[in-house]
Amino acid sequence: MSKRWQKLLLIGTHMGGWVPLIVMIIAWSTGNLTFNPVQAATIRTGRTAIIFLVLSLMVTPLNTLFGLRQLFPLRRWLGLYTFLYAVVHVSIFIGVDYGFDLVLLQEAILEKPYAFVGAGTFLILLPLALTSTQGWMRRLKKNWKRLHRLIYLAAPLATIHYAWAQKADIRIPIAVGVLILVLLTLRIGPVRASASRLRYAPRSLRTWLAARSA
Repeated sequence: MSKRWQKLLLIGTHMGGWVPLIVMIIAWSTGNLTFNPVQAATIRTGRTAIIFLVLSLMVTPLNTLFGLRQLFPLRRWLGLYTFLYAVVHVSIFIGVDYGFDLVLLQEAILEKPYAFVGAGTFLILLPLALTSTQGWMRRLKKNWKRLHRLIYLAAPLATIHYAWAQKADIRIPIAVGVLILVLLTLRIGPVRASASRLRYAPRSLRTWLAARSA
């Protein structure tokens, strides 16, 4: 992958990160965010957070399967955009839905399973976002990797939160959950080793065919 493509992918990542938020703010301010703007904004921000979470999890498997190491610089940004939309999502829930009423919030979190799981997911994402810089990587050293493995817990929890919050049609959350399961499975040592060998299969086949025709 050339540096030009890397630059285009980075630009595309930033555009994908900010455009949905800008479009939602414009729709909200002009009264075009459906008849229930709070619910629509909550759904949009939650869904966008899930999308960026899945994209961040795809980086390592794509390198395993296709050798796309050039995607690694995007992983940090994808994680930060995941957190950005999670913050907006939680802020709408706390500030708009419940008006910062701590008593009502506590009742909602304890009584509604989707809110409880969502709060847990956000609390996991918080330290990951705060320690995403190079400075924290140097300070934490090996512990940085251990800490950021918590994303493997946050991803399934986010899917459960998404499914429970839907209340009716959960086909999309199920599809997201299956995709996340596949992406996490590709990180398991033996599976990852087997998948990485697929990357060299076409090259090995070409070598074998060339030898046969010589």
